Amino acid sequence: MEIIVFIVFVGIAYVVGTGIEKKHFNSLKEREAKLLSLPSLTTKGLYPEDQIEECFLVTGSVVISGDYFKAILSGLLKFFGGRIVGYESLIDRARRESIIRMKDKAKAWGADAIVNTRFEMSKLDSMTNQNGTGMFELLAFGTAMKLKK
Repeated sequence: MEIIVFIVFVGIAYVVGTGIEKKHFNSLKEREAKLLSLPSLTTKGLYPEDQIEECFLVTGSVVISGDYFKAILSGLLKFFGGRIVGYESLIDRARRESIIRMKDKAKAWGADAIVNTRFEMSKLDSMTNQNGTGMFELLAFGTAMKLKK
């Protein structure tokens, strides 16, 4: 009976988690399309200094945590080896979300571009905590530039 309850719980976690993930990916796609006109680049010297009116630091961060299904699946995959696709999609969502948040701030301040974009990830919770899911912060940051009109 306990195994059946466990299997049902894992099944529900999978269905709900997949639904939430799909909804978030659709939201990301829509929001990215709206911010397409504001480039975020890794290059430093894109514009000559005489074209730049103002520069300022912009950041966007998101805190992520895996769910129980991903924790169970990753535990199995760590045992056998291989890619942990569930966490790859989680990191991809976090990266895209942090870029959108950074671009939203830059756009609100009237920026025309973001250069020297970088990422930083930090562990907020030990991977060996009680639930085994772990929490991380993904920070996107760059230099927003307002160009002279």
